[in-house]
Amino acid sequence: MWGGMPNLMCPSGCGRENADQGENSAFRQTLVYRFRRGVRYTVRKDALQLTLNFPLKSVLIHRVWKPVLEAFSIHRDFVSFWTISSMMAGIDSDKIEILLNRLVRGGYLEYEGISEYSAYPFVSIIIPVRNRPDDIFSCLQSLKSIDYDANKLEIIVVDDASTDHTRDRVSQFAVTLFSVTEHKQASYCRNLGAAKAAGDILAFIDSDCIAHPLWLKALVSAFKDSQLGAVGGAVDSYYQASMLDCYETVKSSLRISSWFRRSDARDNFFYVPSCNLLARRDAFLKLNGFKEDLHVGEDVDLCWRMQDSGYELEYRPTGIVYHKHRSTLPAFAKRRFDYGTSESVLQKIHTERTKKLAFPIAETLFWLLILTSVVFHSIPFLLIGALSFMVTLSWKQIKFQSTGLSIGMRALLPAAMRCHFALIYYCCAFVSRYYLWMAVIIPVLSLSGAVILLGMHLLVGTVEYLTRKPKMNLFVFLSCFTIEQLSYQLGVWWGCLKNRCFHPINPEIVIRSTPMLHKKM
Repeated sequence: MWGGMPNLMCPSGCGRENADQGENSAFRQTLVYRFRRGVRYTVRKDALQLTLNFPLKSVLIHRVWKPVLEAFSIHRDFVSFWTISSMMAGIDSDKIEILLNRLVRGGYLEYEGISEYSAYPFVSIIIPVRNRPDDIFSCLQSLKSIDYDANKLEIIVVDDASTDHTRDRVSQFAVTLFSVTEHKQASYCRNLGAAKAAGDILAFIDSDCIAHPLWLKALVSAFKDSQLGAVGGAVDSYYQASMLDCYETVKSSLRISSWFRRSDARDNFFYVPSCNLLARRDAFLKLNGFKEDLHVGEDVDLCWRMQDSGYELEYRPTGIVYHKHRSTLPAFAKRRFDYGTSESVLQKIHTERTKKLAFPIAETLFWLLILTSVVFHSIPFLLIGALSFMVTLSWKQIKFQSTGLSIGMRALLPAAMRCHFALIYYCCAFVSRYYLWMAVIIPVLSLSGAVILLGMHLLVGTVEYLTRKPKMNLFVFLSCFTIEQLSYQLGVWWGCLKNRCFHPINPEIVIRSTPMLHKKM
């Protein structure tokens, strides 16, 4: 399958009760890599070059990797990790895997299979729960089928003063149960579990989640990289029946990406959700765990503090858990509203993380010229806009060449066009995310303004529909998308008013040049 994700699909069906049956043998396969579709390989005098057509970017790699890249190029099929290691004799296999995974995150490679550890670390699974007897039973039932050495695994359940028979359901399993006599919220329970844990790795999962049998093995291997402090996996939808379930499958707030991602100094807003989060125990305790006064956004806060402390974070869409999301529209809308309220709270805690709305110089100039030509019906401005596009194209080619990369005009042209249209999309996405509610009051002042605002929203929703390919028609998707956007932004505005912090809806405008997407490895 294309896109860098191991083939860890769950059986079809309404729920995920049987996700742990018969899958271990089917997916316990050798780790293999290959070029991702659209990647070109070029042998240069001093290095090897990989170029990805969409999005357009390149990387230079040391010539010692030539046998491996030649194998990818010739076969255009998967090559086992052990075959790759044999071609790189004398280099530590963990270092080889780390670089290969960097290429996966960059979009140049994809892989399938599970990385093997010579000595798997001891893992403590921590589950907070309150008044969810059936959910915790299903969660613990799924953990019984986890493909991991039982001698290196412990399960800790922290009951948050449940008033029903939740503790009785937990007692049916061979787990460690801690009971809190006063309702303290999930963050307190996770911290309590971490303090009692014996594992080198803390694995957090929520009681309304079901774990895939390969959940741990798919994520634990990331800690071969000593720079990594935490790693998160995919959170898929547990329910599969209704249209809202289909929407959550592709647009859940807990769904970070379909691709591998790594924390980056250029993106200091990166985080992974706490319902599927693995962290080094020493790093977690050093940071004093989750902030217990935060009831929403505590995972975001932890991830940001971890990055500020010098640790790196990673997201792998491979270690899968299935989440029982809010399956009714009122509960769905309320949860999105709650998520929105966290923005201003997090902004007041992390004042250095200022939201920015970036406008690339070349693309912004192009659209200003086009807009001017439309407003004033001016052909000269239209021609100047076209000329600016050609100048930008030539400048980008010169910049690539100055770095030692070779990019032809046939590859640059569609890439430049995508960059120009991406600016329009991201401007519309910001308006749709934070200002759609104004479409209700704007018609009083300007009907055309309301039409423009709604048009921007529908453009974003349609692009989301076409790229995510949900199993539902466009009208139903746009309805769910509209409810989500309105619920979230009302939560954001309420939080801003309550906390007197308006940075989330009033970002810093930044004018910058378009970054060159190239690296050396």
